[in-house]
Amino acid sequence: MVERADNLARLVDVNEQSLLDSGQMDSATETAYWMSIVKSTGDDALFSDLYGSGEANEIISFLTEEERNPNSINSCISQARESARMVRDQLSDELWEEINELYLFIRSAAGKKMLKVDATRYYAHIRRSVFTFQGVAASTIDRTMGWDFMDLGRHIERADKTTRFLDIVTYLPDGSSQKYHWNSILRSCGAVGAYRALYANAVEMEKVLELLVFSRSFPRSIRYCIQRVSQCLHSISGSAEFDYTDGAERATGRLLADLNFSDVNDLLKPGLHESLDLLQTRFNLIGDGVFETYVLIPNVINEMPVFARHQSHAKAWKTQQEQQQQ
Repeated sequence: MVERADNLARLVDVNEQSLLDSGQMDSATETAYWMSIVKSTGDDALFSDLYGSGEANEIISFLTEEERNPNSINSCISQARESARMVRDQLSDELWEEINELYLFIRSAAGKKMLKVDATRYYAHIRRSVFTFQGVAASTIDRTMGWDFMDLGRHIERADKTTRFLDIVTYLPDGSSQKYHWNSILRSCGAVGAYRALYANAVEMEKVLELLVFSRSFPRSIRYCIQRVSQCLHSISGSAEFDYTDGAERATGRLLADLNFSDVNDLLKPGLHESLDLLQTRFNLIGDGVFETYVLIPNVINEMPVFARHQSHAKAWKTQQEQQQQ
């Protein structure tokens, strides 16, 4: 949820700044731009239920602070803090302090005032806090199964949000500037520097897709994220890298193979929206596989004896428990 809050803060802030840079536009067009973000996140039905047609300021509030929206920035931070509180004894003091500080900030009078008078600073504060949280996590968490699950969730979420950033073009109002859109997506993903290093020329859709979908090295590309998901899953189960032992590993391996042997033309052939929608469906399959393999077995991790907590023995322990339940 921390990763989701960061991604949404990036998107809202960049879109707000880009609209300011693009000059004057009527209220309806501005609202249409903001609605494209809501539609890309899949929360348009909920927004309609809460606000009806809505206006730009209501959309920004819905994406940022609406408690009835479980995917708003503030809701994600609150959920992340609650999840951390439930496993407080397993976290470092520094990690708990960071997520708790961020939670207190969004609920404070100072934080609410900052959102109203200086939204750019508000979103920047959230992003810096998330960076700090991730850095503290990387520096203080043992590289055991708990870390692998955290890293797994972060990269599935990151891959999903990259597809949703790219899919915004589907919902933009007619006559929108494509150059404006692709520049904004690069900025949302923190990819402007990486793009310039690779392509020292004007921003083009095909090159943006090459970077954000197929790059092997850029940390927010879909291919990179799925590679990390695969590594985490095999580390958890102890299985060979090019084999699979459960549905999550199988779904991840197939998706990674497709990404490894595809290119931008393959992505665009059925239509960009259709390809991105299919990727999101496949991410969900991976998530479902992880849930079925590691969550549906009651108390496996808590009951696991010390010898079995080593990652190489986790799969054998899980199999043993499944057999006992049959």
